[in-house]
Formats: sequence, structure tokens, C-alpha cells
Amino acid sequence: MFNLPNALTCANLLSGCIGIVFCFNGDLKSAAYFVILSGIFDFFDGMAARALKIKDGIGKELDSLADMVSFGFLPGAIMYHLFKASNVTYEYLPYLGFIITLFSALRLAKFNTDTRQTVDFIGLNTPMNTLFIVSLPYVADYHPQIIENWIVLTGISLVSSYLLISEIRIFSLKFSNFSWGENKIKFIFMILSVALFFWQQFVALPLILLLYIGLSFVYFRNK
Repeated sequence: MFNLPNALTCANLLSGCIGIVFCFNGDLKSAAYFVILSGIFDFFDGMAARALKIKDGIGKELDSLADMVSFGFLPGAIMYHLFKASNVTYEYLPYLGFIITLFSALRLAKFNTDTRQTVDFIGLNTPMNTLFIVSLPYVADYHPQIIENWIVLTGISLVSSYLLISEIRIFSLKFSNFSWGENKIKFIFMILSVALFFWQQFVALPLILLLYIGLSFVYFRNK
């Protein structure tokens, strides 16, 4: 249990827990920073495992459990709070936000048992979906109707949940080598994503999600 990849996975889990605390204290924007941190740890735990040639069942299970908190429960909690802040007139409707949590669990279970997803993804991966959800409080600064209209939030929750378990093919950011020819689409995505994030910060995340899905279509069409 005690190795570098598992330590990074635990750091992912801890960051997610801290993000949840900020969320339930009403600070949704600060929660977003801990999602970013969780995503960084989640990226490097797999890289460390491959570099150190560590393959163990505990690491795989631990990774899914950590992801369920950071990229399953946390986005559901954020959506719950967005519903609460909206013009919702139905007492129990904010709990609809946790449909994202339920479908994240289904997504992670599907990923662990689907032999088609050993290299790339089928369905939107939970970290990218979570990054989109945590961007909403920032987008609302420019488009307040996002958090004022419960119908819009309902639509976002349902579409987000569908994408998680859809059959849409999405490329992974894992690299078997760093050849430009073999990884051109991945490098283009990373460069454009970094540029967009530095330009608009969290407000750029919906654009990055659309870019990810669009480039995935191009990536698999050419394979």
C-alpha cells in the first residue's frame, strides 16, 4: 500500500475532501482550486505507477474510491448549492444535483469493468466533467442566469450525467511516448487548453470541454 502512486492518489482524495468543506461553507469558487489540485494528483499517480512499473489491485481500487469523492460527490455538491441559489420553487429539486454523483459512480464502475477502455475512454471521464461543473460559479459572474434559472441547471445536470455513461469515444491524456506524430491531437489539446485557461481562467473550462469532445471526434475519425 505504501508507495508513491498510492500516496498521490491519497493526496487526490484529501484535496477532494477539502474542496467539499469549502463547498458546504458556501465558497464554491475556492472548491474549484482543490478540484484542479485533485486532477493534478490524479494525472501523476498513473504516470508514477507506469514509470515505476507498479501494478497492484489496491492502487486501482484506491484510485476509483478517491475519484468518487473528488470527481463524483464534489461536483454533485456544487450543483446542489447552485440549485439552492437559483429561483427554484420546489423544495426537493436541489437534490437533483446529486444525479451527477450517481452517474459518476456508474461511470467509474463501467470504466473498471469495460475492457474497451484500457487505453482511451468511452464516455466523458469524471475529472473533465467535474472541471466543467466547478466552472459554473465563475461563468455565472458573466452570465448570472446560469445560477438564477433552475431549468438551465436541470438541463446541465442531465446532459452532464448522460455524457458520463455515453458511448462517445474520448481520448486519454496518457502518453506511451512523446512523439509529435503519434500524439499531435493530444499536444494540440493541451497547448490550447493551457492558453485558454491562462486567458480566461475558470471561465474557459466549458470551452475546453467542447474542445476536448471535438478533438476526440477528429482523433478517432483518423484512427
